[in-house]
Amino acid sequence: MRLHELAPRPGAKHRRKRLGCGESSGHGKTSGRGHKGQKARAGAAIRLGFEGGQMPLFRRIPGKGFNNARFATNHAVINVATLEARFEAGAEISEQSLREAGVLRGRCDGVKILGQGALSKAFKVSVAAVSASAREKIEKAGGSVTVPSAS
Repeated sequence: MRLHELAPRPGAKHRRKRLGCGESSGHGKTSGRGHKGQKARAGAAIRLGFEGGQMPLFRRIPGKGFNNARFATNHAVINVATLEARFEAGAEISEQSLREAGVLRGRCDGVKILGQGALSKAFKVSVAAVSASAREKIEKAGGSVTVPSAS
């Protein structure tokens, strides 16, 4: 194959449509714009979404609104019954120790201890939040609760 033998594939190249060159050209008179109307005029440009004066679709459908969910703090919740089952007496319980014990997995903004279940062992608990009933049960069993201040 030589350079002078190169050619585009058949049908790949089109001749430019010559508008307004007489009736016999097939594109004379209205030049493919139809008869009258907004689109037939010179310089006619209709913006995206324009529906001829009818209320546009993007204004007819209701708005999405706002939700505060993305700003909420996502605490992982653990009950005192789980602590009773998984830890020895006198253990120091924090988010790190819960992960090491396999109680806590995945992402969270902190750990909250809830008061469901009975507690007989004393623990040193240091997590983001503790419910009132859980705090009462931990302190009644001889343990201590420290919640770091959010400042």
